[in-house]
Amino acid sequence: MQEHQSPSLRGLMYPRTPTGAGSILPDPPWHYSGEMLTVEFRTDPANVAELLPAPLELAEDDPGAVAIIWADWQSCSDSFEELLDPSRAQYKEVFVVVRCRYQGETYSRAAYIWVDKDFAMARGHIQGYPKKMSEIWMTRPVTIGKAGPRLENGGRFGATLSTFGRRLAEARFTITGTADSAGFVNGHPMLHTRQMPAIEMDGRDSLDELVTMRGFDVELGPVYSGDAELDLLASPTEELTRLEPLEIIGGFYRQVGNSMHGGTTVWAADNPMANADGNDAGAT
Repeated sequence: MQEHQSPSLRGLMYPRTPTGAGSILPDPPWHYSGEMLTVEFRTDPANVAELLPAPLELAEDDPGAVAIIWADWQSCSDSFEELLDPSRAQYKEVFVVVRCRYQGETYSRAAYIWVDKDFAMARGHIQGYPKKMSEIWMTRPVTIGKAGPRLENGGRFGATLSTFGRRLAEARFTITGTADSAGFVNGHPMLHTRQMPAIEMDGRDSLDELVTMRGFDVELGPVYSGDAELDLLASPTEELTRLEPLEIIGGFYRQVGNSMHGGTTVWAADNPMANADGNDAGAT
């Protein structure tokens, strides 16, 4: 009897298929262009500390600073074919960023993140972003007509985040000027945790590591700064209100572009001496 030989299955991630076209994600590099609305605020540093697993520590400077960021992205692979099939390219996300220290270096870390497309959620899980599905809306700026704000003083924007039919967060932003940077909380290399529980469900993880990453071919538009308001709402499935009470620092709006490939493992359960090699990301 002739021995059966399984075909070679292709694809970056599940499902791996004979051609790889069925994979939920195309191979990297991935390219991103988008708009980001950032609201920075301060909370009790203890509220940030409870989001940091050991051995991560609070940032030394302004340890209670947090950023919540709405982003409207268009992404694609090196083939750029997704841009002609926009349902595979366009998505929105909201991420809550804190800062932390590891081995004497300061990092940014997405403590919470929500997204509205499955491919973006899967890509985030590879990168260590704890993405969950949600519904997200952002006001779009316009250059023609009255049905939208202009990117100029007085421009007013709104943004919302909902899951399971419940509103989690809503923000309002009014442009009052420009700034050199879009805040400081999301301005460091990203440090994330990649984890997967063992199939035995006995408390062990089959994957447990810290990873860092950064983008390349970064392009940044002008920063519009202004006044911001933020409301966090209670939910049985989310814990955003644990960041209250909060003090608004400010708001920022910026168009951004970058590309990403891989990252660097800085610690792994099976290799805790892995070397940290600074690497950052804005898109996920």
